Amino acid sequence: MSDTSAEPNGAPSVAPGATQSHAATAADHPPLSHREIVTILVGLMMGMFLAALDQTIVASAMRVIADDLKDLAGQAWVTTAYLITSTIATPLYGKLSDIYGRKKFFLFAISVFTIGSMLCTLAWSIPSLAAFRAVQGIGAGGLFSLSLAIIGDIVPPRERAKYQGYFLAVFGTSSVLGPVIGGFFAGQDTLFGVTGWRWVFLVNVPIAIAALIVVTRTLHLRHHRLDHRIDYWGAISLSVAVVPLLIVAEQGRAWGWGSGASILCYAIGLVGLVAFFVIERTMGEEALLPLRLFRNRTVGASSVASIFIGMGMFGGLAALPLYLQIVQGATPTQAGLMLLPMTLGIMSGSIISGQLISRTGRYRHFPIIGAILLVLSLFGFHYITVDTALWLVMVGMYFFGLGLGFNFQPLTLAVQNAVDRRDMGVATSSATFTRQIGGTLGTAVFLSILFSQAGTKIGEAFQRAATTPDFQAALRNPTGGDPATNKSFIEGLQAQAQAGGGGAGGSALQDSSFIQQLDPRLARPFLVGFADSMSVVFLAAGAVMVLAVVATFFLPHVDLGPKPGQPGGAKQDDAAALPAGH
Repeated sequence: MSDTSAEPNGAPSVAPGATQSHAATAADHPPLSHREIVTILVGLMMGMFLAALDQTIVASAMRVIADDLKDLAGQAWVTTAYLITSTIATPLYGKLSDIYGRKKFFLFAISVFTIGSMLCTLAWSIPSLAAFRAVQGIGAGGLFSLSLAIIGDIVPPRERAKYQGYFLAVFGTSSVLGPVIGGFFAGQDTLFGVTGWRWVFLVNVPIAIAALIVVTRTLHLRHHRLDHRIDYWGAISLSVAVVPLLIVAEQGRAWGWGSGASILCYAIGLVGLVAFFVIERTMGEEALLPLRLFRNRTVGASSVASIFIGMGMFGGLAALPLYLQIVQGATPTQAGLMLLPMTLGIMSGSIISGQLISRTGRYRHFPIIGAILLVLSLFGFHYITVDTALWLVMVGMYFFGLGLGFNFQPLTLAVQNAVDRRDMGVATSSATFTRQIGGTLGTAVFLSILFSQAGTKIGEAFQRAATTPDFQAALRNPTGGDPATNKSFIEGLQAQAQAGGGGAGGSALQDSSFIQQLDPRLARPFLVGFADSMSVVFLAAGAVMVLAVVATFFLPHVDLGPKPGQPGGAKQDDAAALPAGH
């Protein structure tokens, strides 16, 4: 059993897809039994469950959190801060674990994630919560990538899809439990003297402690130390490139896309990006993300596809819970349950692709089909309105999840199979890194689009509704909702009319909780405006996903080799699937 980035004699290994690699690996380290692999998987799945649960549990409670902290429009910072740090940390974990071993960094990631979770429970504003989520992200960056890298170390390529399917089962389980648990906590005013939504983060602590115990006891890996330089300058330049661009993606609508502050962010980001490529080229084999990896056709195509898939995926995942809670009027718990079709789709896609890849040794058609399903689903979501039947939305969710399930593990598997064993950690991290880069950009850009459109769309909806008999009757005599909320809202409208203002939607972008307390006739323009603005987001995400479809067609045809115990080596239809230099 090994957590090694090179063979013990110091010679570099050959591509995992080649026969020689299998032979060398088998000679140095006999293959593990299914029972041994499952024992290791227990510890890995505990760590992945921690990160996966946190993503879904926070998403379902985010609207309540943002309303309580009086900044619904600023919620993008909470997600973006988390994604920025986890994105930048991901390749660092991959490189450092290749050098020093995976277990110690896996334990470090769990510990940092736990500290970040405890800090999040103390948040007093959206900026403070974003800062503490950034600490969480530093830990989360290692949980996904190191789990997948360890599986890449100990399991032959043909069998990886089957074992990675266990991880997707964990992801699916967390997708079911997270929204329900998050909704439950968000729906409580207080629990044991603590504000309900703060338990969304506090619940991570006992899970993390259990994960630390299990990982310490079950994850036993040998590692042959390799002395290399750490590319800290690469990490710093990557931060300089990414952070300003994300800031302008979030703040551009307020600053103006051509304002001096925006142009300054563009310039800093461009300088950081150029510096990153220069540093990576100078560092060569010691680079945070060795550029030679991306000259490999498989890695290059997978990386481009992952960026666009990450953008579309997070765009959809950010908007769907808001649609269910604001437009459909669901509670956080109900919204979590309504997302179950998407979870079922993810699990179905993962199981189907994993089993068929294990049987056939081929994976290329799954990312292509998955990306096409994501395009169709997002364009379908573009047509949903305030009156769309919920069952139609759920059908779209299922196929959206199915598309994600067809993409998650095949793209990671493709990258792992295309590189030397010594690059397993950094290659797996690059696959996670590119998806997170896309997700970070997607969250910032699409939520910015949503809230930049929402005020205008709500205003337009109020103008259309103002002359209708139902709305006029509700203004004169509201009969539904909370009387005090109706009275306050009507007085606010009258004051705005007298002042010549038209900002009916402004208050909803700070705190949307009052919408469900209004007379339904008064609330409808808010719901129509939010639905229309979300439609723009889904259309933009669908357009981005078309680029992912194009990228997946550049994946080469690759055979993952024989199943364990079968004679013969891996067959590759495209030499580009082999690492550069082989």
